[in-house]
Amino acid sequence: MAQEGQALLRHMPVTTPNAHAMANTSSSSQVFIQGITSTGRVFRPSDWAERLAGVMSQFRPAGSAARAGAHLRYSPWCVPTAMDGVKCVVVHTALRDHEPMAWDFVMNFARDNDLQVVHACLLTDPPK
Repeated sequence: MAQEGQALLRHMPVTTPNAHAMANTSSSSQVFIQGITSTGRVFRPSDWAERLAGVMSQFRPAGSAARAGAHLRYSPWCVPTAMDGVKCVVVHTALRDHEPMAWDFVMNFARDNDLQVVHACLLTDPPK
């Protein structure tokens, strides 16, 4: 059960050998790149998620960069987070539609580092 303030996660683990190709065809609106390798090892360095999201911060929906301080924020399409103590990067599939090369970069990063990729959508906590 989720703690107060956390979102529930509905996911479908990607377990096929060509998981990253499936990321291009899934109906999920988000892909979670988890900081766990396919062998179960924790990915290092410990700030990998923030680094990846920082590199992707320039890719954002039209008009969102016009806000003051936008250059200091992560893109809404690529956000670092933690789920159950595991660092992850949530990548919105809109990135694929608007910046295919950026999408490929993120997915290749996951593949090259043997990271687990999960198709998912975040659900809000039910009202109490």
